[in-house]
Amino acid sequence: MADTLQTSQLVTVLQQAVGPVVVISGVGLLLLTMTNRLGRIVDRSRLLAYQARTSEGEAEEAAHIQLRILYQRARFVRWAILLAGICVLFIALVIITLFITALLKVQVVWLVAAFFIISMLCLVSSLVFFVRDIDKSLHATAVEVGDDWAKK
Repeated sequence: MADTLQTSQLVTVLQQAVGPVVVISGVGLLLLTMTNRLGRIVDRSRLLAYQARTSEGEAEEAAHIQLRILYQRARFVRWAILLAGICVLFIALVIITLFITALLKVQVVWLVAAFFIISMLCLVSSLVFFVRDIDKSLHATAVEVGDDWAKK
């Protein structure tokens, strides 16, 4: 009888942990996208840095303008990645806390809620930085192709 009770408690905890695990999976896909964007920013920066060193005049100035924009974008993506990683950390703490509360038979719902709220705030902040990167990339495109074309 005691084993049945423990098994049912374990099943309940596993059911409660499914939602946070899905969040981890989703944030993992966002992290993959963000790291790919960061890789592209780094690759483009290397190319533009070479162009800036080997160019003169307007071409050199244009490369430096693009490099400044890419640096800002890299900072935005770095923050987005960091905050998404912290989100995953707190979701993992939610899952661990769920299991510990079941094993020790203590109620710390406030702790689970706090970890979850922190993780969601980190996720929202991460997405804000990600959107800022996208906005900045459109700005870079306007600079590269010319403001007149971008306004049409």
